[in-house]
Amino acid sequence: MANPKIEQFKKILQMDPKDETLWFGLGKAYMGDENWEEAVPALEECIQAKSNYSAAFFALAQSLQKLEQLEKCRSTCDAGITVATENGDLLVIKNLEELRASLPS
Repeated sequence: MANPKIEQFKKILQMDPKDETLWFGLGKAYMGDENWEEAVPALEECIQAKSNYSAAFFALAQSLQKLEQLEKCRSTCDAGITVATENGDLLVIKNLEELRASLPS
């Protein structure tokens, strides 16, 4: 059965495809279902809509880690740390640094 939250996000995104919070919500809903393959493009759309959405970088990095796309995960962490630093998002910086440090060399 389809997740009703996901279906609702998709429906609203048809009306407003540039809304970064909707893309973030969709990505997080996919993450909640452990559907990492769908979470990644939704979170990438979020970042495309708002390039300084630091929480989206963390969610994207987490999803990439689950898909074992480690190099892309590492570069997403680096980009996210830069954005979060510019925004002053200390918790996101900490989370991204911890995630990056947990990746195998």
